[in-house]
Amino acid sequence: MADTFLAVDLGAESGRVIAGNLERFEVVHRFDNTPVRLGDSLHWNILGLYEEIKQGIRAGLAHAPVSVGIDTWGVDYGLLDGSGALLGLPYHYRDGRTDHAAELVDGLIERRALYEETGIQTMPFNTLYQLYAQRRRQSELLDGARRFLTLPDLLHYWLSGVAVNESTNASTTGLRNPRTADWSARVLDLLGLPRSLFSETVMPGTEIGGLQPGVATELGTTATGLRVVLPPCHDTAAAVVGAPMAAPEESVYISSGTWSLLGIECAGPIIGDRSFAHNFTNEGGADGGIRFLRNIMGLWIVQECRRQWSAQGDSFDYAELASMAEAAGPAQFAIEPDDERFYKPGLTDDGMADRIAAWCRETDQPVPRTPGAVVRGVLESLARTYAATVRQLTEITGTRYRHIHVIGGGSQNRLLCQLTADASGCEVHAGPVEATALGNLLLQEVAAGKLSNIEAGRARIRSNVRLLSYHPR
Repeated sequence: MADTFLAVDLGAESGRVIAGNLERFEVVHRFDNTPVRLGDSLHWNILGLYEEIKQGIRAGLAHAPVSVGIDTWGVDYGLLDGSGALLGLPYHYRDGRTDHAAELVDGLIERRALYEETGIQTMPFNTLYQLYAQRRRQSELLDGARRFLTLPDLLHYWLSGVAVNESTNASTTGLRNPRTADWSARVLDLLGLPRSLFSETVMPGTEIGGLQPGVATELGTTATGLRVVLPPCHDTAAAVVGAPMAAPEESVYISSGTWSLLGIECAGPIIGDRSFAHNFTNEGGADGGIRFLRNIMGLWIVQECRRQWSAQGDSFDYAELASMAEAAGPAQFAIEPDDERFYKPGLTDDGMADRIAAWCRETDQPVPRTPGAVVRGVLESLARTYAATVRQLTEITGTRYRHIHVIGGGSQNRLLCQLTADASGCEVHAGPVEATALGNLLLQEVAAGKLSNIEAGRARIRSNVRLLSYHPR
């Protein structure tokens, strides 16, 4: 395969390594991403994930790739000591250590003032709150740290030996000022963190080096020339690059998967009373601009229901659940997808379907009796939340949005796409499913000189991708 690049796309449920370019690519390795519970804490199995990534790179070497780059979710991190060793296992953003952390930080800085400084949506798992919780519970670990790396930074460091902070992922932490695009001294002082922990941020498309000699030896002689290039390391930033929005001024995107990230692209941050009231966030884009968006709970709720049903002996794939939801007819209940009870993983005695049933009882709604009815109610609730968020965007920006581009795994859910069109009154365009991988590959092609800039790559994606459209009924 000519001009091949390796895109490692690591999601909260699974990961894959993709070999190819914007015209043609294939998945060469898939693997599960299963967190590990140690006592009362939830961690990522970061060493297992690193081994899977190396297996994927090894499989991709048959295509003679030019470079490799890794994208993941945001907010989670690792700490290195002075020798470059990892201090402890990185925590999962759904771990309970951040319970009430936001309220405690409110006692140090008023929430509106914090938003003015960082432009970041208040969510319990923000890196800011994770570090505050760590300062309270593991202060000695922070005192021994010499370098802060988000998870894709950590994985790139293990591959290349070069430790940098990539800009799009750094922008999700709540530790940076989006106006200056630099770490916030005010927030770092608030947490008692030295500025020396944090590197100057590096833009996507930057080559940081080759594989470390030991890594190259482990993977084989054909790996010695492989370069490590930073894609947009935050998966939503990569997905937005891969979104073929023909009329961006009238369009919003929904990067749909475990989470739903709904927003627009703009040149600079939008920080004001309305954006604060509606809990919108300002995150960095691959081109140095801003992704102005809101994090909404996504198909995680369905994923957790599926996990509970599987543990009870009823295994369904996602296509089956979508068909069952369509056959169930209009939902007889609605939930608030962003309610805190739907945020944490289910435990042995407390599954997600049980939580939905409890919600219905508490709100005097019919309790769904079948998996199809449960999923139908979740999908309708998500679609209504999307529609309400688009209306909030219009209120904030003064722009009427006519198109919604759904990208990522959720773009395959035809029922959700149609429900979103119906609820919002917008035309919904679905695809590509692999928008994140395309955005990752695009920046690697720019770094290799195969593309002149990001917009040239987006134009190529638009010409290659076939979208499905849904009209309001």
